[in-house]
Amino acid sequence: MIDQNRALAEAIAKMAPVDGVHATGVPRLSLVRMSAPTEPLHSVHTPALCIIAQGGKQVLVGDKVLSYDASKYLVVSVDVPVIGQVVKASVEEPYLCFKLDLDPAVLGSMLLEMGSELLPGEADGANAGMELASLTPALAETATRLVRLLETPDDIKLLAPLVERELLYRLLRGAQSAQLRQIAWGGSRLQQVNRAIGWIKRNFAEPFAIEAVAAEARMSASALHQHFKAVTAMSPLQYQKQLRLQEARRLILSQVADAATAGHRVGYDSPSQFSREYARLFGAPPLRDVARLRQTPERYAEA
Repeated sequence: MIDQNRALAEAIAKMAPVDGVHATGVPRLSLVRMSAPTEPLHSVHTPALCIIAQGGKQVLVGDKVLSYDASKYLVVSVDVPVIGQVVKASVEEPYLCFKLDLDPAVLGSMLLEMGSELLPGEADGANAGMELASLTPALAETATRLVRLLETPDDIKLLAPLVERELLYRLLRGAQSAQLRQIAWGGSRLQQVNRAIGWIKRNFAEPFAIEAVAAEARMSASALHQHFKAVTAMSPLQYQKQLRLQEARRLILSQVADAATAGHRVGYDSPSQFSREYARLFGAPPLRDVARLRQTPERYAEA
């Protein structure tokens, strides 16, 4: 794997010469470079494939910690609040990451073409929304070719979809096949949980009603709680709380609202409860946390 990792790292470094998250000309592909470890970043991770070519990262989802480097890849199959932190990076050997957002329509089309042996059955449960697997030489080499297409923009329109399909094919034949099948398959448990997540995201500022969320997911309340925890590593109520606090932080940081107003906008009637829960999640009360972010914004860059 050493040669494949080096080739991918060189391709990413060439197209992402400065620190940050770089959108690219290949649809859904972004590249990340960080020259130093970052502070923990709270965000909502969307379905994606992430391959670290150099460096290391730690991701906390619920009570679960995932640590990975160039020997593994990460598959995210559902929108989930996470705390991510680059833990290994330097100027000489920066953190370099390949991230491809996953398209359910493309995955569904490929599953139908590949045959019934890869279609999930009724017994398929809800797998964890974030999982690691060992990176293979073939997967790394295919990812490298997708990045290298950025050097010849005229080739992207025709060749990028072909290389993306090869990449997805290798994923569907690999250890994370179950997660990928569930993204594409509308009747899966993951899709039911995804409907619940959609309801919470649309209504996170409203009083929480597990019955309404369960009805949206077309599950019983007890089944929803069980499968929601299996996928996101947190309960529906914990998920809502993280969305509320992340949105409040965004409102304060962007100066759209002061702390009290932000807390009220996201559903808190008690300013003291809002301040306590904010400090518990972000490590400091709202004003001190935001002041820290504004002083060193580069240390909190999305990674």
